[in-house]
Amino acid sequence: MKTEFEIVQPDEGSSFKIIHNIVLPELFRWQYHYHPEYEIVCVLEGSGRRHVGNHISQYEEGDLVFMGPNLPHSGFGQEAIGPHEEIVVQLKENLWGESFLEMPEMKAIKTLFTRSSQGVCFHGETKTRVQRRLKKLLTLSPFERLMELIQILHLLANTQEYNLLNMEGLKIEFNSKDEARLNRVLKYVEENYQKLIDIQEAASIAHLAVPSFCHYFKKMMNLTFTDFVNQYRVNQACRLLTTDRSITDVSFESGFGNVAYFNRVFKTQKQQSPSAYRKALNKV
Repeated sequence: MKTEFEIVQPDEGSSFKIIHNIVLPELFRWQYHYHPEYEIVCVLEGSGRRHVGNHISQYEEGDLVFMGPNLPHSGFGQEAIGPHEEIVVQLKENLWGESFLEMPEMKAIKTLFTRSSQGVCFHGETKTRVQRRLKKLLTLSPFERLMELIQILHLLANTQEYNLLNMEGLKIEFNSKDEARLNRVLKYVEENYQKLIDIQEAASIAHLAVPSFCHYFKKMMNLTFTDFVNQYRVNQACRLLTTDRSITDVSFESGFGNVAYFNRVFKTQKQQSPSAYRKALNKV
């Protein structure tokens, strides 16, 4: 199965990312993917399919899962009927600094982080309480969000109402050299996606010749560098399509210099045109 790498950008003014999705299932991104951030997924209502590591199962009446870094998973809500609503929190292990988890007060949370390599599914009163707190998280200031996140992790770390989804951890491993190299390239894409991306410059950042870079990137990311850049730009376009910008403006602001090419790439990735995507969003 093809496994895609996902770039996670913290929210503005924050050190972690919160996503609140209310979409129709046919508009959601279900691809099997991974990223170096920890992730909490809370489906507020409805049923669907979860695919975490090697674990595939159905859930009913919402879901709450905590996943560790580079643990492959697909978007929750696949096979759902009707609108799908979820809150997702993505955070790095060193969010509070390198020694934070070594503090004695963090012992339980450190254990939770270790356990998350297998994927942890929560149920019962824990799921209900965390759902309420995650909804509250959406309304808080950045500082209050950070404090509330610690409380949420504390709840998850100190409950017995959980199941491990995989008998053993399954994650995509990078050595430190590969991780540093890829991070430099990904940062280059993040900072320059609205302009012309130069593969020669990207290869130079990775300290590789262009042919070697193309082979290396495809091996590490399971897609070509060009496809990755287009994927990143389409994801930016999806965000812009929630505004009142014209399709032409969305095309250029997301880095596509040609509207026809933008429409073609967008339809290939999302199975519908940008205008159809926007129209469907407005129906939700």
